[in-house]
Amino acid sequence: MRGGSIHLFKLWGIDVFLHFSWFFVAAYQLSARRYQYASPMFALYEYIALFAIVLVHEFGHALACRSTGGEANRIMLWPLGGVAFVRPPPRPGAELWSIAAGPLVNVVLIPLLILVQLLAVGLGWPENAPDAYRLVVTVSWINGGILLFNLLPIYPLDGGQILRALLWFPFGRIRSLQVASAIGFVGCLAAGAYALWLRSFWIGLLAFFLISQALAGWRQAQALALADAETRRMAEAPERPPMV
Repeated sequence: MRGGSIHLFKLWGIDVFLHFSWFFVAAYQLSARRYQYASPMFALYEYIALFAIVLVHEFGHALACRSTGGEANRIMLWPLGGVAFVRPPPRPGAELWSIAAGPLVNVVLIPLLILVQLLAVGLGWPENAPDAYRLVVTVSWINGGILLFNLLPIYPLDGGQILRALLWFPFGRIRSLQVASAIGFVGCLAAGAYALWLRSFWIGLLAFFLISQALAGWRQAQALALADAETRRMAEAPERPPMV
């Protein structure tokens, strides 16, 4: 156990943890999805496939970060998805590659899942194994949904962080984080309003989490600006002769 999480395994030097709240949300989701299949077990397979896709997505972030010389040794899976704790070198290119690699994993999965669907149709699954075929189709939609959701330009989603990395080139590290956080905050407010309109608890919870992270990004930008100003002040301060 570590911080309310369970250590699942270690692969390529990366520890994978599962937050304990995952089990409560899994129980709720399975009870809601079981009627989509003739056999309730396929609802479990669907949920496992969801987090398998999330896991390979996070490994994409971690391994890309390492390829830039950064640090990445922990992944956390929790009910709203996954988090790869990455620390790329403070360069826009390294930041961009570390973040973009996650969605690129989902892009690679698209043709593979389409091929599986075609094979399933060729094997007659729509008629002979409808639950298995429905699972394959659903997993394809899940992968596409994860890709599109993560590409939203809302910080700290991948799309928001990709935007920040692209802005880093012309505007610098601090200003890019300020702009991305501000745009992310507006997007989070829109997500919150959408949750109220739908009366969706889960979208509301996600919007609350994203708002907190967008505010954290803004505070980080302020801290970086203060540290940068202090560094410049110290560098510009005249040297004083030593006291005798």
